[in-house]
Amino acid sequence: MGNWERLVWNQREALLAGFQVTLEVCAVAFACAIVGGWVLCLARLHVRPLRPIAILLIEFFRATPILVQLLWVNYVWPELFGWPNTFFSAACVALALQSSGYLAETFRGAIEAVPKGHLEAASSLGMPAWRAFVRIVLPQVFLDAAPSIGNQFTVIVKSSALVSVIAVQDLMFQSQKLVNKWYEPIEILTATAGIYIVFIFL
Repeated sequence: MGNWERLVWNQREALLAGFQVTLEVCAVAFACAIVGGWVLCLARLHVRPLRPIAILLIEFFRATPILVQLLWVNYVWPELFGWPNTFFSAACVALALQSSGYLAETFRGAIEAVPKGHLEAASSLGMPAWRAFVRIVLPQVFLDAAPSIGNQFTVIVKSSALVSVIAVQDLMFQSQKLVNKWYEPIEILTATAGIYIVFIFL
């Protein structure tokens, strides 16, 4: 019990500070992934000239390991585009890009699952296409896609443990810092795993 008090309880401020950064990274990345997923999905379904590009991006984001994307966005993008210019931004962008590929396919599947008769009925009543999409398609899409969207958020939370490799001071960064200080990883990493489990469970 002495080790737990010394290594975990007495270090709770550092762990909580790291957890707050984890929450911020996940929230920003998830919001951006939702937007990016919709853009890719709609481009693939409804913008014929952009369809090949959307498909290419979706497959690239889904097929590339998150660690590779983190390193690429953090070290290569600033040289090519001059942005992102902070580790935090790079972490959010990389997590958002990967999840946007998965969410684009989630949204596409949900849209295509909406019965065509619903849109035909709306059209027969004189409802504009955009209004039919907002009032008829979107509610069904979010209802059908809700479990997958929630699952993708948990993926972002777990993937965020890797942002420490680009010096983002998240929960895992603080945990590794404590391990390197005390050289007693069992209690520290067990507590870290517990924090992730409780958060994802909630």
